[in-house]
Amino acid sequence: MAKIDYLLFEEPTGYAIFKVKVQPDDVSSDLKEVQKQFNDLGKFSKMVELVSFAPFKGAAQALENANDISEGLVSDYLKSVIELNIPKASKKTQVALGISDKNLGPSIKENFSFIDCISNDLVQDLLRGVRLHSFKLLKNLQEGDIERAQLGLGHAYSRAKVKFSVQKNDNHIIQAIALLDQLDKDINTFAMRTKEWYGWHFPELAKIVPENYKFAKLIFFIRDKSSINDESLHDITAILDDDSGVAQQVIDAARISMGQDISEQDMENVMTFAERVINISDYRKQLYSYLTEKMHTVAPNLSELIGEVIGARLISHAGSLTNLSKQAASTVQILGAEKALFRALKTKGNTPKYGLIYHSGFIGKASAKNKGRISRYLANKCSIASRIDNYSDNPTNNFGKVLKKQVEERLEFYDTGKAPIKNVDAMSEAIKLSNIDGDDSDAEMEDATAAEVTVSGDASDAEEKKEKKDKKDKKEKKEKKDKKDKKEKKEKKEKKEKKDKKEKKDKKDKKKSKSD
Repeated sequence: MAKIDYLLFEEPTGYAIFKVKVQPDDVSSDLKEVQKQFNDLGKFSKMVELVSFAPFKGAAQALENANDISEGLVSDYLKSVIELNIPKASKKTQVALGISDKNLGPSIKENFSFIDCISNDLVQDLLRGVRLHSFKLLKNLQEGDIERAQLGLGHAYSRAKVKFSVQKNDNHIIQAIALLDQLDKDINTFAMRTKEWYGWHFPELAKIVPENYKFAKLIFFIRDKSSINDESLHDITAILDDDSGVAQQVIDAARISMGQDISEQDMENVMTFAERVINISDYRKQLYSYLTEKMHTVAPNLSELIGEVIGARLISHAGSLTNLSKQAASTVQILGAEKALFRALKTKGNTPKYGLIYHSGFIGKASAKNKGRISRYLANKCSIASRIDNYSDNPTNNFGKVLKKQVEERLEFYDTGKAPIKNVDAMSEAIKLSNIDGDDSDAEMEDATAAEVTVSGDASDAEEKKEKKDKKDKKEKKEKKDKKDKKEKKEKKEKKEKKDKKEKKDKKDKKKSKSD
């Protein structure tokens, strides 16, 4: 059993170092008699002795240290407390320090090589005893100090953990896409029931108008088929998106319909249900608009690349945008196809090529042999887009546009062999677009903050623009002239070189003829 020399106790009010004088062994620590010793202050005070208590200067420092401990980091304050109160051992011997959080061990070991961190059951029991009797063991504390500090730090720590940007909260996206899927199922089920119910009265209508939303609106307007006449043509045409041909078919079918008559009470129930279908469909449209807007705010690049609905499904399946951004492209590729993947691994068959991204238009456009290749490439770009969205303070859709262009060019490359743009060039283009947008937004802000603009100011701006334009024109003319001069000099030089070569050759030929 490892001997415990010291205990590190983290309190909301500060850090405490205790020296362990007597410790029970691991076997006896579970016995009731030993557990009673931990609960008895007189007996427990013989086991441990306070070496030092270092209080925090304020709530801000307490919160900072609590955040560091939760992340497994050693703050400068904790480092100084350990350095001052735990004596340095020789190279051969190690000091055993009991800690409550084992994740803190590697960081302490990194800063203090002579300390071995222990976080076993015995350490937890000792720390439980310290926590139980902390008011008596820690000196210079008044009654209620620990409780108030715990409450304040708990609220501050929780607030920091759940703090988020209202605009960039992806939880609403997860809920919205789940509700959208549920609404699609409900609308389909309810519409089928409505068609079946109203079909007893007007069975031909379902074949003429197969769309659920239009069908529900139409029967809500028609009610009894006998009420339809030529005067209803205009209203029916408006419901059917100005399709007068289909509207005329509805009127003609109503006149010769084989459906039976229906009572007023039954008709009221059918109409109530049809109205419910219309309301749900309208809400579905509203929810889709909300989801689209939310996706463009939270993940604009992912939305631009693969679409709002598929992007939302990826975020929902991963759990959050942060989780999605941490996943490898190979994981994103098969996200949503876990059952098929595990079945393939179990049977040693072929693993799936795509999951949720299969519904993207890019994979639909690709030929059968290139579907796997384009899905891998698309997943790679989705991974990049999600990381840009997650870790950017003010993300725009510029990178998404460029990534989408890359995927389109890759599709073209598979079909025609035309070389696509390189990644370096594509990213440079996206950065340029972002910089241009940034400059434009700065200019707009300047315009908005300018409360008054005088006529003289406008005139001076116009003159300044004119001067800039003149300077630019002069510069361009000068550059053109310089290019022309360089070209002429180059041509003259080449002509001279050719002439010299020709003269040398002629002289050489003459000498040769004379010698012959």
